[in-house]
Amino acid sequence: MTTTNWIALGALLALVLSVAAGCARHSVQEPQTSSTAPSPDQRPVRAEKNMDELKQRLTKLQFEVTQKNGTERAFQNEYWDNKKPGIYVDVVDGTPLFSSTDKFDSGTGWPSFTKPLENAAVSEVRDLSHGMVRVEVRSSSADSHLGHVFEDGPRPTGLRYCINSAALRFVPAEDLEKEGLGQYASLFGKSASDATSAKAAAKSEVAMLAGGCFWGMEDIIRKIPGVLETEVGYTGGHLENPKYDDTHDSASGHAEAVRVVFDPTKLSYDDLLVWFFKMHDPTTLNRQGNDRGTQYRSAIFYANEAQLAAAKKAIAAAELKWKKPIVTTLEPAAKWWPAEGYHQDYLVKNPGGYTCHYLRD
Repeated sequence: MTTTNWIALGALLALVLSVAAGCARHSVQEPQTSSTAPSPDQRPVRAEKNMDELKQRLTKLQFEVTQKNGTERAFQNEYWDNKKPGIYVDVVDGTPLFSSTDKFDSGTGWPSFTKPLENAAVSEVRDLSHGMVRVEVRSSSADSHLGHVFEDGPRPTGLRYCINSAALRFVPAEDLEKEGLGQYASLFGKSASDATSAKAAAKSEVAMLAGGCFWGMEDIIRKIPGVLETEVGYTGGHLENPKYDDTHDSASGHAEAVRVVFDPTKLSYDDLLVWFFKMHDPTTLNRQGNDRGTQYRSAIFYANEAQLAAAKKAIAAAELKWKKPIVTTLEPAAKWWPAEGYHQDYLVKNPGGYTCHYLRD
C-alpha cells in the first residue's frame, strides 16, 4: 500500500472515531456505570420466582419494556401527551423518578424530561446496541429499563430523558399525600404545612384487597367496624375497561378485588389486614375454594410505602399461623375498574348466594 493510501486510511479511521465519540453522552450529573454495553448475562440476575411474580402483576408491555429492554410505540403510549401536574414513579417498585415540572414536549412521541427527581434514582449505562452509541437509563432500585438520555434537551440541563410510559406510573399532585409522597407537594405550590393539614383533615383511607370471589370478600368486609364503604371490581390486569367475562380463564390478568374505604381513627390498615388473612385461605395459589384462575389470586394492592410495609408485616404474621406457605402477592395499586352493577352488594341482594368465604380463628 502506498504512503498516500495509508494516510487516507488513517484519516478515515480518525473521522469514524470522532463521530462515535460525539454521539456518546458525557456524564453530566452522574458517572456512567459502564463503558461498554452489558450483555444479557451481565444484567443483575433475578430469582425465577421474582420474575414469575413480575409477569403476574405487570402487563405484557410493562414486562417487555422494564425487564427485556423493550420500546413502546411513539405517540401510542399513555403519558407522551400528559400535561397534568404530578410525579412519575417506577411501575415495578414505586420509586419516584420524574416530575411533571421537568417534563417537556420533545416532539418524539415519548414522555421527555430534563432531569430525574433525584440523581440517585436512576443509573446510566452506555448502550452500543442496534449499531448506535446511546446512554440507557435504568431505575437504580428495581433495575428497570426506562429509556435513554440524549444531549439535545432544553436548558438548563440540555438533556432529554426519553422514557417509556410503560415503565412509569403517574401520581397526580392531589394524590401525593395519600400515596405517601407528600415530600414532593412543594413542587406544585403546596407547603409542608399544607400537606400536614391535608393529612390531618383526611377522614378516610383506601385499601384494595383480593382473595377469591369478591362477593364473599365484600360481604365480610362491609361488616367490619370502621369500614365506610365497599365496592367490588377488577385491578392488576392489562385490559382497559374489563368486564366480568374478560377476567375469566385469567384472560385479562385482573384480580377480582374489593376497594375498601375506611376510617383510620376506628380501623387501622394493619388491623384490616388481620381481617383479610382470616377471611380467605392465603396458601392456595390462584384458587379459593372451587374457584380457580389468577383472577382469584390472593393479593394486596398497596398504595404507598406505608401500606407496603404493613402488608409485609401482615404476611410475616400470617406465616406463623398457617401451616403452608403464604402465596399472597404484593402489587402496586393499579387502575381500578368497578364491576358491573349486579355484582355490587351481591349477597345483600341474593341472601344465601354462592360464597366460599368465612372467618377463621
